[in-house]
Amino acid sequence: MQLALSEEDRAFQQEMRDFFTTKIPAELRLRPDAGGEANPELMRRAQRTLNEAGLAVPGWPVEWGGRAWTDVRKHIWLTEMQLASVPEPLAFNCVMVGPVIAEFGSEEQKKRFLPATANLDIWWCQGFSEPEAGSDLASLKTRADRDGDCYIVNGQKTWTTLGQHADWIFCLVRTDPNAPKKQAGISFLLIDMKTPGITVRPIKLIDGGHEVNEIFFEDVRVPAENLVGEENAGWSYAKFLLGNERVNVTRLGASKVRVALAKEHAAALRVGDGMLLDEPQYAARFARLENELVALELTQMRVAADSADGRPNPASSLLKLRGSQLQQAATELLMDVAGFDALPFHTTADVQTPQWAQAATPTYLNYRKVSIYSGSNEVQRTIIAKSILGL
Repeated sequence: MQLALSEEDRAFQQEMRDFFTTKIPAELRLRPDAGGEANPELMRRAQRTLNEAGLAVPGWPVEWGGRAWTDVRKHIWLTEMQLASVPEPLAFNCVMVGPVIAEFGSEEQKKRFLPATANLDIWWCQGFSEPEAGSDLASLKTRADRDGDCYIVNGQKTWTTLGQHADWIFCLVRTDPNAPKKQAGISFLLIDMKTPGITVRPIKLIDGGHEVNEIFFEDVRVPAENLVGEENAGWSYAKFLLGNERVNVTRLGASKVRVALAKEHAAALRVGDGMLLDEPQYAARFARLENELVALELTQMRVAADSADGRPNPASSLLKLRGSQLQQAATELLMDVAGFDALPFHTTADVQTPQWAQAATPTYLNYRKVSIYSGSNEVQRTIIAKSILGL
């Protein structure tokens, strides 16, 4: 098939590039070498700027802010945003719960949640994983028992990213513990984080940051009107959500930026009579990784061009698998280029090592997660074997 962009798509690509590099204020664009934790205020301002321009949720239905773009154009939009280091719209809002509500929610839920979700007036977090239900998500135990016009929720969620900032959480809960299959007794519930009985506890990560949390539910009363779709149909909605998420976590543009940054620093570091970039081992690593990113981009373009009706393509598992591997390779390369300067981090200002080098180690450690979330890479291999290869 023809993978080159059409003239119209090339013009669209330039339009997106111009917008992200000239219309987004410099103070809202991330420094790719800075590292550190999410800045909620910066993320809100950036998403509201995008939403005002109609560029926050292009994949949604048009009546809720979508743009009716082809998947190729959505790919261009996301890649150019990443290349310009513009903070992406919060994935929990725009890629996960928003499309689920738009597809399966009631009209009341759409009116109540979708505009605020697109504008980041509501900050969502994800309540899927549990201490004994991570990759085997269908084994979740958090219960939601119907009591009149409410559900009473008890249980625990874990690895809840940015839950400390969230206003609402979308949860998978067990509503029928006696279902013949464990997947058949799960529902999709929207819960206000201010509801009595919810406790958020931070989990400190190996990079020293507070990014994820444990969420505890103790007799939390949730209005039944916050059930999305049908009771006990939540597993289907979760699969729909995860298919969208896996395409989004490829992060092709962000990996390109990180490799270019590593190359820039390697070209400036003297080793013996030359520069680090001239060392055969490093030159080969850069060439290999750049070629692998080109291959991933062509694969992503092919998946985008072949997608039908906006439905998640099973090849999204391939994009997630390879995209996460290349993200990890890029962060490792940047850390290796930093060398001994990558050892100190979270130190005082008087440490005489470059900021980009200090950020390299925690970023490398943080990106170990990408082969686990959105379904571990082992799970993706199983999906690829069954859905694509027919094994």
